[in-house]
Amino acid sequence: MGGSPTLISSVQRAFRLLEAASAHETGAPAKRLARETGLPLGTAYHLLRTLVHEGYLRKLDDGGFVLGDRLQSLHSGGRSQALLTRVRPVLSALRDELSSAAYLTFYEDGEIRVSEIVDGPRAPRVDLWVGFEDAGHATALGKAVLRELDDEAREEYLSRHALNDLTPHTVTTPVELIRRLETTPLAPAVTDLEEYALGTVCVAVPVYGGGTLGSIGVSMPRNRLDRLDEVRDRLLPTARRVSRGLSLTM
Repeated sequence: MGGSPTLISSVQRAFRLLEAASAHETGAPAKRLARETGLPLGTAYHLLRTLVHEGYLRKLDDGGFVLGDRLQSLHSGGRSQALLTRVRPVLSALRDELSSAAYLTFYEDGEIRVSEIVDGPRAPRVDLWVGFEDAGHATALGKAVLRELDDEAREEYLSRHALNDLTPHTVTTPVELIRRLETTPLAPAVTDLEEYALGTVCVAVPVYGGGTLGSIGVSMPRNRLDRLDEVRDRLLPTARRVSRGLSLTM
């Protein structure tokens, strides 16, 4: 205990090869990468072959090596972690102030997806009994995104998603849904008044960052329906903080 850490030399060599390959935009052959990293050619070949197999490098037709798609996925995942690190404390403060579970969604690849939920014993989350991607029309979080889309993007989304009847309060026709989105009295906030789950109401507002559209919102029991204006007024400055955090991360 307390001595020097045990380091795996083969891992260190692999990282040096990745660093060397990243410096060559159009790729570099094994001999050049071996020379730049000070590795024996045979060792470099073995490590390069392994890195290609795992997707961290890609071998070009001319024999050069460039960074692979696996590294891009790691980079994207790292950005997502950094993003949530920035946003989670803001959502936690929102949860504590309103005693309500707080949610964050993003509009990605044509779908509205839940990215984070911050709840607690005194602020339980809604039971997502229907997959969120199939319930955007019935949730405040989904409707906050739909309201911000342009007409073409909104129509394209609605053409791919059935407006399923989840409760007696769910809007199931595109015309009526769009009318309500455009005439919401709490704009830019939107509500879900027991449209997704009986006994639960939600309020959500849009967020933006790095060209990405999303929404934040809270859920609460129906008996707190008289607090909608208060919740909206708290959500709007929180949305601005989240949008700033997203812009710095994405």
